[in-house]
Amino acid sequence: MSAQNSAGIQTLLDAEREASKIVQKAREYRTKRVREARDEAKKEIEAYRAKKEAEYKAFEAQHTQGNKQAEEEANREVEAKIAEIKETGKKNQDKIIKDLLAAVYQAHPTPAS
Repeated sequence: MSAQNSAGIQTLLDAEREASKIVQKAREYRTKRVREARDEAKKEIEAYRAKKEAEYKAFEAQHTQGNKQAEEEANREVEAKIAEIKETGKKNQDKIIKDLLAAVYQAHPTPAS
């Protein structure tokens, strides 16, 4: 009977080792699947982010084009006005200087009332 008990114990130990191997393989498989799922999710997130970024850039380009045109038009108008003011200043420079000097040299003080 002792040999039979020993064989039974050995069979149980072998079954336990086999079960342990099966459990270990299942854990490894689960860990592998979790990593694969995480990597796949990261790829999907990155693709979605890139898609939305492209959509945003297209939207921004479409809606800022009008602003750029208005800004360029305003800059052209400002440059034209500045050129006009400079030209007017050059034409009347001598007269303005004479008038300023005459006002300084020919002061007509008036008493305060």
